[in-house]
Amino acid sequence: MRRPGPLIRLALGAFAGVAGVTSVAVPALAHEHPSGITDLVTPAVVRVEAVAHVEVTLLDHVGELQHVERSYEVPIGSGTGVVVNPEGAVVTLTRVVKSEDDAAVYAANKVFADHHKVDIKQDFQRHRLDDSILNRHLQQCYPPKTESATCLTKVTPQIKIFPNIAPADKEGINAEIGHTGDDPDSPAVLLPVGRADGGAGLPTAPLAARVPDKPGSPVSLAGFTGRPAADRPHLIDIAHLDAGGAGKGGRPFKDPEGKVDEPRKIGELAGKGLAGAPVIGDKDGAVVGLLAGGAGDGRMIGVREVTKALAEAKVEPRRGPLDAAFEVALTRFHTKYFGDAVPALRRVLDLYPGHVVAAKHLKTAQDKRGGPDDAGALAAPAQAGGDVPLWPFIAGAGVLVAAVIGGTLLILRRRARRDTAATAPMTPNDRRVAPAVPSAPPSPSPSSSLAPPPAPSPAGEQDPARGEPSPADVTRIVTRSPMPPGLPAAPEGAQGPPLLTARQPATAPAGVPAGVPGRAGQRFCTACGMGLGPAHRFCGYCGHPAET
Repeated sequence: MRRPGPLIRLALGAFAGVAGVTSVAVPALAHEHPSGITDLVTPAVVRVEAVAHVEVTLLDHVGELQHVERSYEVPIGSGTGVVVNPEGAVVTLTRVVKSEDDAAVYAANKVFADHHKVDIKQDFQRHRLDDSILNRHLQQCYPPKTESATCLTKVTPQIKIFPNIAPADKEGINAEIGHTGDDPDSPAVLLPVGRADGGAGLPTAPLAARVPDKPGSPVSLAGFTGRPAADRPHLIDIAHLDAGGAGKGGRPFKDPEGKVDEPRKIGELAGKGLAGAPVIGDKDGAVVGLLAGGAGDGRMIGVREVTKALAEAKVEPRRGPLDAAFEVALTRFHTKYFGDAVPALRRVLDLYPGHVVAAKHLKTAQDKRGGPDDAGALAAPAQAGGDVPLWPFIAGAGVLVAAVIGGTLLILRRRARRDTAATAPMTPNDRRVAPAVPSAPPSPSPSSSLAPPPAPSPAGEQDPARGEPSPADVTRIVTRSPMPPGLPAAPEGAQGPPLLTARQPATAPAGVPAGVPGRAGQRFCTACGMGLGPAHRFCGYCGHPAET
């Protein structure tokens, strides 16, 4: 039997072609995020504000004893941070949430100036007065607390995180310090107090594995110069990393073309509120560090220091389900499949209402959906009345595949039949068709043995009443035809063309069972015509049963 390999390969090729045709209707979206490199980080950028709530009680006993109670909000710092896990952990700089200035000193100056009506600067410095009595009381009001202290002070730090949402959150999320460094520009970790993020969590920013080594590598900065508002969105700027500056010292910035004084420009941004802002790599949109420094000296603290601070605070940076949904929407949006981006962006807004980047992209996608800029509309134009349904393509593909498989099976069966017929067993010699002798009639009974034998029927006819077969029932046996006289004998091993002859069955002599003339009781195989012995149950040549 022939191998069906080529036909099977043909069927598989047709099936693959059908699958390729049907896949045209669905655009492939499994590729890297091509543009909008800051979109992965900007939703996770937050504004961080830290104040010290000071409650102070002045014990005035210059004249009659008086208790003067006041409370003040003393600024500690403000800047930008970035969320690193769905629970709301934020990374920023230590100087944003921790100050070397003592809020208790500020409160002492403030309460003394308000109550005694004296000219004292309301700052974090210790001052002296010309009046010896008031000056003594003022010095006793400054910390630390002693037995003769004239002020009782309680300082409570309060940290607020304002997420990047619209409409803006005016209250913010309370947070506490999870870790701070020794240096003001070292990373600090903030932990939210309670969960105010809903079921999907807050948007997070991915952290890069390392800082770009090549000098002049382009980066982006994203942060806030104040509390998020409709007229104060997040700010994005670009910069370039210079060589050197690893570790706590920070990596400097430098324009490779020398057109912009980037250290000064980036330092001014840090002073305006972008201190602690994420520095975003241009390769994959991940955070490679935090913005540090001040006016005229902008630098970057690398991601290695950030991950170390997170480990000391026992905080694991990770992405959440909201980020996964947003990445899918971003891929569709930035590949200009605006029709597919609309439901994906709506899904993001369902998970996190107020997502500013998703809301902005959704408006753009709705405006461009189905237009000349929509890659999905160009690949598969929408039919009138709605989008193109997929079930006709699937049904047509199924019918075509079934037809290919059915046709292949039919061809294989036909080839199998031809191969079986071609390889059927043959006798060793050429065969000729000869009429088979009908099988012997049953033995006569004693009562009928004395009756004369019936007269033979004319040639070619048998009497059905006597149990003899008709010409249609006669089995013809293949035998070798005799060589006509006068012809030369064929050489040994040569075979001439087969010659088929037919002999009419002859009447067996009286008392001799029906069979081949001259061979009483001889049986032959009804399948191949070979002679059978008296005890043969199967043909010795073809194996056919002798009893059938």
